Amino acid sequence: MLADVFQKKDYAIPAGICATFAVALTPLAIYGFQQALGLWPDESVYREYHKYIRWHWLYMEVGTLIAGLIVVWRYKYPFLVMPIAVTLWYMSMDVAVMIMGDYYDFEFRALVSMYFGMLMIFAAFWIDVRSEGNVDYAFWLYIFGVMAFWGGMTAQESDSELSKFFYFCINLFMITLGVVIVRRVFVVFGAIGACLYFSHLAREVFEDSWLFPIALTAIGLLIIYLGVIWQKNEKALTEKARSFLPSKLKIFLESKAS
Repeated sequence: MLADVFQKKDYAIPAGICATFAVALTPLAIYGFQQALGLWPDESVYREYHKYIRWHWLYMEVGTLIAGLIVVWRYKYPFLVMPIAVTLWYMSMDVAVMIMGDYYDFEFRALVSMYFGMLMIFAAFWIDVRSEGNVDYAFWLYIFGVMAFWGGMTAQESDSELSKFFYFCINLFMITLGVVIVRRVFVVFGAIGACLYFSHLAREVFEDSWLFPIALTAIGLLIIYLGVIWQKNEKALTEKARSFLPSKLKIFLESKAS
């Protein structure tokens, strides 16, 4: 009701906040409904929804997604995508528990989260391409999609140096992708992943070696140097990277950047 009132008065920000708050209350409403009908499966309570991973949160999450999509269609405020993105992130964890049952497998959960995050990123890009004007509906999907993908990927266990180097290459690709499509969240998480790999090299590959301080110093200087090079040549490097893309996608990205 408040969202309707604010929308009629053309107050977009409070209308969007009120509509988003209504969507965010949907899980609580579904929880109360299940409790009233005696359908709640265990002794867990609603305040644990944001703390623990359980399969039966899925009813609340699916209901929130449906409510969120309806409200986005009704009001068309980009901030409304935030609770949808958070819910999808939660689902990436709860679906893994539903599949595995009582068997705990951390790596499988991380793998499900990683692939779920990839789907969110692809959905965000599709929405990004189809969006018109200056309204950014994909922003929150990119953030939580990258969080799910990068978190699941980083949580994978591996004793192979080749696998760790491949992880580093994926993070470099994320940095490049973030530059090309003008999404800083890829750059931020890619940079964190690259630093984690450098830390691994310094801490384990050069462990107990007199090369350790030299390697650490060299890595630090290299990062600073690359930052300076990037700052000086950002425009030229971005244009060069986009020159390899199809013309339609290149025009789309240039319009987004401007």
